[in-house]
Amino acid sequence: MYKITLVKSLIGRKPNQVATAKALGLTKIGQTVTKPENDAIKGQIITIAHLVKVVQE
Repeated sequence: MYKITLVKSLIGRKPNQVATAKALGLTKIGQTVTKPENDAIKGQIITIAHLVKVVQE
């Protein structure tokens, strides 16, 4: 499982990065979600890696 926390703002980001964050359930700075480990989630994390902090559980 991944614990994904949004640490930077989505304001001014590219539309695909904003959409990826919202698809993961991240809308506010400091918000944390838990997601399973699979290729789809890994790809989403790579897309917004500069905006999030990821901890593998």
